[in-house]
Amino acid sequence: MLSGQLVIILLLLASVAVFSVAETDQTFRATEGRKMLSVAEDVAATGGVRVSLTDVSSQRLLAIFAQSAQNLSGADFVIIADHRGTVLAATDPDQRGLPLPLGESSVLSGRAWVGEMAIGGGDSLVAHVPVVSRDGGILGVVAAGRHTPDLFQAVRQAPEYPLGLLAFAAFLGIAGSVLLARRVKRQTLGLEPQEITRLVEHREALLHGVREGVVGVDEQNRITLVNDQAMRLLTLPEDCLGRDIDSLELGDRLRDVLTGRSDGVDQIVLRKGRVVVLNRMPISTVGAVVTMRDRTELVDLQRELAVHRDTTDTLRAQAHEFSNRLHTISGLVELGEYDELQRYVQRISHHSEQWHAEVTARVQDPATAALLIAKASLAAERGVGLRLNEGGFLGEIDEELSADVVTVLGNFIDNALDALESTRDAWIEVELRQNDEITVVVRDSGPGVAPEIVEEVFRHGFTTKAARGGERGLGLALTRQICRRRGGSVEVHNADGAVFTARLPWEGA
Repeated sequence: MLSGQLVIILLLLASVAVFSVAETDQTFRATEGRKMLSVAEDVAATGGVRVSLTDVSSQRLLAIFAQSAQNLSGADFVIIADHRGTVLAATDPDQRGLPLPLGESSVLSGRAWVGEMAIGGGDSLVAHVPVVSRDGGILGVVAAGRHTPDLFQAVRQAPEYPLGLLAFAAFLGIAGSVLLARRVKRQTLGLEPQEITRLVEHREALLHGVREGVVGVDEQNRITLVNDQAMRLLTLPEDCLGRDIDSLELGDRLRDVLTGRSDGVDQIVLRKGRVVVLNRMPISTVGAVVTMRDRTELVDLQRELAVHRDTTDTLRAQAHEFSNRLHTISGLVELGEYDELQRYVQRISHHSEQWHAEVTARVQDPATAALLIAKASLAAERGVGLRLNEGGFLGEIDEELSADVVTVLGNFIDNALDALESTRDAWIEVELRQNDEITVVVRDSGPGVAPEIVEEVFRHGFTTKAARGGERGLGLALTRQICRRRGGSVEVHNADGAVFTARLPWEGA
């Protein structure tokens, strides 16, 4: 901090010194230039100088005129030369017979001139005046000059007020630097510049070293800081710092969370195949800090567990169904109703075989067919009928597309089963079509989807059960993510119930 004060003081002193020197130099040029011009004009107007320039025998008198003019005027030198510029008389005898330095002077053309040139090893302010004869001819040249003062001489010759200003500026510099140092100390919590530098370095290392993403937003919703993890999770552009959030291609859901339009804890956002959980904490007069973490692996694990849970539920439903059938068979045996027993066994066998035959005839993809057979038992346990549309057909498809179709179809059926809870005579109809794309349509006999939340179902990933039990419907958001990743689409509309439709392009078309 002390070094900063010294720098400020030195800068102030240097500024005043430069001002003083410049003022002195300007004064010297204006005053001494006019004075030297007057001296040269007086010498050039002397009759004896004209006579001596025309009479060779009288040229020795020119030295007297030059010396006398120098003594009376205070000039550093006075030189008299002939019309060719050869020095005839000078205060320095060694200059006699040498050419007079003229430089850019216009004196030989009959015009007086004042300017700077190098004479006697240093810069001098020189005035040139021509000596004109009675008939207008140029008889010679008179040069009078003063040596230009150097820096120290200029400071010594400076007027009193710049020197006073220099002293006053030094006082102001010291006082101002002390006050500024105190103010900076208060604003930086008493930290020295080196400590501030280390603190910033530590902050940067901490910011970019944590595994969670961090984004700083000001009150105008502009990004003020972002670490590497946040750049990776949100796929932000390199030039995102300082840009408005609404100007970035982030998607409506992510914009709402970052700007605070969507409030809440652990906000889930799907971003280019990743499931990101964000928390926004407002900071008064600054903006807000948004922290985020990747939950993609956790969601994938949840999906795997959901598959196992569905399998368990399906097995449990089948076990429950088989148990009821075995009890019925056992009762018929005990009653001796063998004819009814035979008809009962044939009936349940026919129903099971009929569903299997219908599924395998219209769905040639093994994974999708297995899903439909398993979901039928789960639907039966809940009292919901599951059927296939008569016009639907799905042929063989590649494994990657098959996995996406199973995910989409499974999510649609699960949401339909949730919507049909406590509904009498409920049914779900599945339609699979295959042409230039795979179309998955699931209809149900439920109450449908309220028009005001048709888009919210996919955009926010919440079902109507959110108000009764918390966060739901992430499967629908993932379904939309799968469809968009493949260049397809997903939508829902009402037609005596909800109708979910997903379209997935495929390379075998």
